[in-house]
Amino acid sequence: MSRFDEMSELLDQLEPDINKFYEKGNKAAGTRARKTLQAMKKKAQEIRMEIQEWKNTGKV
Repeated sequence: MSRFDEMSELLDQLEPDINKFYEKGNKAAGTRARKTLQAMKKKAQEIRMEIQEWKNTGKV
């Protein structure tokens, strides 16, 4: 699975929970949304480190 696909999957997981939280006031959905956002933040950091490593080793 590519890095873009991983981020896209997390974004797909986030959308329904964001909608439930903001439109219906579902607190549990808010908790799930925050958890998914944290996972996205972690994944983004991994991708950033990978890009930096590729730049430093001359793979690009």
